[in-house]
This record gives sequence, structure tokens and C-alpha cells, in this order.
Amino acid sequence: MGKGASILLFLAVAALVTVGVVMLASASAKWDSSDEQYSYLWKQLTWLGAGLVGMFAMSMTDYRLLKRFAPWMFAVTFVALILCYVPGIGAASHGESRWINLPVIGRFQPSEPAKLVIMVSLAAWFARYQAEIGSLWRGFVIPSLLLGVPLMLILFEWDMGTAAGLGAAGLIVLFVTGTRWFYLLPTVAIGAALFAFMVSQSPNRMNRLKVFQDPFAHMEGAGRQQALAIEAFGNGGPTGVGLGNGVVKQMNFPEHHTDFIFPIVGEELGVWVAMAMILCFVVIMLVGMGISLTTSDLFGRTLGIGITCSIVIPAMMNIGVTTASLPNTGLPLPFVSYGGSSLVFTLVMVGVLFSILRQTTAVDPTEIPKIKEKIFEVKL
Repeated sequence: MGKGASILLFLAVAALVTVGVVMLASASAKWDSSDEQYSYLWKQLTWLGAGLVGMFAMSMTDYRLLKRFAPWMFAVTFVALILCYVPGIGAASHGESRWINLPVIGRFQPSEPAKLVIMVSLAAWFARYQAEIGSLWRGFVIPSLLLGVPLMLILFEWDMGTAAGLGAAGLIVLFVTGTRWFYLLPTVAIGAALFAFMVSQSPNRMNRLKVFQDPFAHMEGAGRQQALAIEAFGNGGPTGVGLGNGVVKQMNFPEHHTDFIFPIVGEELGVWVAMAMILCFVVIMLVGMGISLTTSDLFGRTLGIGITCSIVIPAMMNIGVTTASLPNTGLPLPFVSYGGSSLVFTLVMVGVLFSILRQTTAVDPTEIPKIKEKIFEVKL
């Protein structure tokens, strides 16, 4: 890993961001009002600028400084997640209370920086107590609390998609770091049971699960988004109908610029471009894991794996939803969907990957198999 890895990572991220900006420009044509037309695009460009500054600043900073500030970052994130429940500060939309209103910034989603903060906290803890990773208390209970407490706050905001993606990323971190399977398996079972119970208690979620089986049978209801998404891909074919010529976005397609922007890409630019976007996420996964595996420092290795999973898993979930392969979860597509909190902090996480690559001396290639064996060692 070296210059070639940084170039591949940069090109993959740049390609996804570019497609996102282009598609927002196309999506903006749907709104006829002069006040609304292109307003989403200008806002996204502003956030993109902030995200690029954050990415560059983080890439030039020694990522190990994050370990020093991990407790403070966790405390601030915890308070921000709590504020989502405070009337007058928390902002609800579509039955989910995942935002807060801040002066100057406006609407802000604390679960986005929480992804980075949770991974920093887990990596810092395991780096400090790496000799006790196999123990019950310091190897499982406290790391589970570092993951589980903010995760529960996100879950009870009814942001179940983010909670599921972040929970999966956190479990992967615990597994590859060496937490015993004996502790992890019951945790996964309890988490799945709680998730299923919450879905069963929410008519909206149960309805999403029901319509997922046949979106076209619920075209005028909860299945409309996924049914229109399928139509968009079918209409676009291999080469697409041309940028700005999409018709599905004009058919009262909810969230076509946020959670369901991927089908608009498929319709206007074609399946080949959509497949290229998937390839970009594959590149991010491979390069991110490669950076982690060639890092000799446990903090950087754990942090790199956590960040990579926190980017790629939500992307997989979004693509699964928009191709009607998964029930609707309400997750944006990283780098592409409209949304400031997601774009800025995802770019910052990429900056951390660049920092790990720059600041850490890569190990000898002959040592990589030994590192892999140590990382993926299963402790019973």
C-alpha cells in the first residue's frame, strides 16, 4: 500500500461525488419554482467544499491524535444524540427523530459523526487494553457499551437503517479485533430479537416489510418508491435515456434526490454507470481493508477497518433497497445522495484513511499473512 492505494481511493471517491453532484443538478430540474430550482445543488456544493476541507485537514493530521480526544468526542456525540429527543431542538421527519436544529448550521444529523466517533472510541479502547481483548470485562462488556449506548439512542430515534448498518460495522470490528465468539453470538441474537420486536411494534416498518415482497401491488402506497425504482432501471437500460431526460423522477417519486438517487442514475446514465458506481465502493472496501492490514499499529488497524465498514455497509444497504432486494430502510447512498451531514463526515472518514496510510509505516509484505492470521484469530 502506498501512492497507488491513495490514488485509487481518491479516484473512487471523486467519481462517486461527481456523479452525485451531476445527478443533483439533473434532479433540480424537477422543481419549477425559481426559489427551489438548483437550491439543493448549491447547498450540496457548499457541503462538498466543507467536506473536502475536512478530508484534506484530516489527511494531513496524525490520526493517532484522535485516540487522545476519544473520550471527549464520545461525550459530545452522546449529548448530540440525546438532543434529538429534546422538544424544540430535535427535528422529526417521516416518523424519525434523527435531526437537531443548530444555529448557523441548520438541520444536523448526529448519527453521521457518531459513525466515526464510535470507531475511534472502539479503536482507542482496544489499543489501550490489547492484552485483555479476550477478557469478559475489557474485551467485551465495555466495548459493547461503547458501541451499544449510542446505537440504542440512534435506534430509538427510529433510525433503524443507520442503527443496523452501524451495528454490523461495530460487530465486525469486535470480531476482527479478537472478541470471543462465545460473547458475540448471544449479543447478535439479542440484537436481532430487539430489532424484530421494534419492527413488529411499528405499523410503518411492518408495512415496509410487507410491501417489499411485491412493491407493484402497493404502487399507490408504501411500495411506490421501490416500484418506481425498478421502473427507472428498466427504462434506462444499459446506456440510459440521457442526463436530464429521466421521466420517473417526474412521477411524484419520493426522495429521488436522497435515498433513491441510485435508480435515477440508472435511468439517465444507464446500468453501466450504476455498475461502475458499485465498482467504486468495491475499490473503497478493498483499499480501506488493504490500508488496515498493512498498518502495524492496532489503533490504526482497528480504526481503518471500522471506517471502511461504516462507509461500505450503508452503501450496500442503499443499493439493496433501491433495487428492491431489501426492505426500505431510509439510508442515503454515501458520497452521492443529497445531505450535508452524511457528505461532510463521510469525506472526513476518508481523510482518516488517508492519514493512516500516510502516518503509519507499512509493514514488510512478508508479514501481511501473519497480521491477517492475528486479526482474524477466533477466540472461543
